[in-house]
Amino acid sequence: ADLHRQTLTDRERILGPDHPDTLTSSHNFAASLNDLGRYREAADLHHQTLADHEHILGPHHPDILATRSNLAVALVGLGQYREAADLDRRTLADRERNCGPNHPDTLTSRNNLAATLV
Repeated sequence: ADLHRQTLTDRERILGPDHPDTLTSSHNFAASLNDLGRYREAADLHHQTLADHEHILGPHHPDILATRSNLAVALVGLGQYREAADLDRRTLADRERNCGPNHPDTLTSRNNLAATLV
């Protein structure tokens, strides 16, 4: 997580907060917080990254789907299953529409929703 945090800090300083690479670093840092079980911090950063992605890249950019999916993981970690399932459903629907029903990312989204609903 420390290396992701440093990369995010450096990209914000060098590229600016709105650069797509900075958004990627924000996403990666939040995902590493998820991996460490730091779900509150991860959820907060994923919420911000998702809002930034939507504002900068538009509502249908593929990176938004990955960030939304990871936000759902953080929310599950916080016990917020209903909100996580709603995000997983939206992500699955968007991936089915954008990638098709048999794309690996679509299958991952379907799996994520199933895991959230358990």
